Amino acid sequence: MSRSAHPAGPRHGDVLPEGHYQAPPADLNALDPKVWSRTVTRDAEGVATVGGIDVKQLAAEFGTPAYLLDEEDFRSRARAWRDAFGTDADVYYAGKAFLSKAVVRWLHEEGLNLDVCSAGELAVALAAGMPPARIALHGNNKSVDELEHAVKTGVGHIVVDSYEEIERLAAIAARQGVRQQVLIRITVGVEAHTHEFIATAHEDQKFGLSLTGGAAAEAVRRVLGHDSLELRGIHSHIGSQIFDTAGFEVAARRVVGLLAQIRDEHGVELPEIDLGGGLGIAYTSEDDPREPAEIAAALADIVRRECAAANLNAPRLCVEPGRAIVGPTAFTLYEVGTVKELPGLRTYVSVDGGMSDNIRTALYDAEYSVALVSRTSDAEPMLVRVVGKHCESGDIVVRDAFLPSDLAAGDLIAVPATGAYCRSMASNYNHALRPPVVAVKGGAARVIVRRETEEDLLRLDIG
Repeated sequence: MSRSAHPAGPRHGDVLPEGHYQAPPADLNALDPKVWSRTVTRDAEGVATVGGIDVKQLAAEFGTPAYLLDEEDFRSRARAWRDAFGTDADVYYAGKAFLSKAVVRWLHEEGLNLDVCSAGELAVALAAGMPPARIALHGNNKSVDELEHAVKTGVGHIVVDSYEEIERLAAIAARQGVRQQVLIRITVGVEAHTHEFIATAHEDQKFGLSLTGGAAAEAVRRVLGHDSLELRGIHSHIGSQIFDTAGFEVAARRVVGLLAQIRDEHGVELPEIDLGGGLGIAYTSEDDPREPAEIAAALADIVRRECAAANLNAPRLCVEPGRAIVGPTAFTLYEVGTVKELPGLRTYVSVDGGMSDNIRTALYDAEYSVALVSRTSDAEPMLVRVVGKHCESGDIVVRDAFLPSDLAAGDLIAVPATGAYCRSMASNYNHALRPPVVAVKGGAARVIVRRETEEDLLRLDIG
């Protein structure tokens, strides 16, 4: 069952050394299906295609850089999660990974619920027609306005994160004459084997209420003391980009222990348990993610086993995959600009994007793959660092990779597995224009999030 976690960057307490890259792949032209979306292939001329359209055509029509999202792949992964957990569980897509009105509609059509963590994400969800009852609102510092709007619009679950929020939400719900359903987010003391910045269940961090310190139990008492709040269950999230269910097993055991404590103290068996998300995807060929059916079976077995040991009825299980659905379904297409060889070191390949469209490498030292996609090549492999055009030496897209030694300005290269967090965390650094998201399916392509323009930047700058 146990698998090692892939680092989002340096492993927690184990920084990967410079030059930790693998040997060159046997075939630089191969597109590993593990890291590329499911409809990606090469045509007879060697040009990569997605959804039946070649990347040269897509670059000509939509420009570069661009996020190309494989709609068929997205929908199939969403269905796989929904089918794996079945009707006895709820799958909430974590909107923070990537959210747009088109994606919300796809989720609704495929039967998934939606997790949001800001007023902006909630606005997109409602504008696209997601039923409010199928939305959960997260956040460690929700504003009064956000809570009031969520209650007024009928958001199904609000995940409370502090004593202050419990009191704030109870007062808002009472004023509106609503009995608001809530989950309590707890920290279970599990340190997931992932990057420090995305490990979220250890004690020393901003999320949740401590189980071991007694704050979680006190939060339960406070929620149960308010008639305007209905406690539905307990929420736990141990981190992100995790391949090992051992952490979930420990978390589930401790959450179930709290459920038993609640039953014994208050005579209440809570009907839901949310184990969060965080399951990893393949960014490189060395990664080994698990399939949804395997994950669902493992988590359901863990919860059933722990509840049986505690003499509890098994609650309804909720999970929150985000990256695991959207991450593999998109890649970022770039045009090569400058190719600069540093003899004895490596070659720097500069592209027309960078940290403004993918901050994860700079933020987490995240690892990615890269391929020449506008043609094939029989040239020898060269060690490269793919970098952006921004005024930072840390503006790195792919730290260490191999590309053909005949790579030249004007070639198109692509970085797979950029569906999660890249567009969501994109910025206007150096007043860069954020790229479009182009959905591709069945030989047709359409913009679902348009490219920003200089007019957009100037419209916000009121002088």
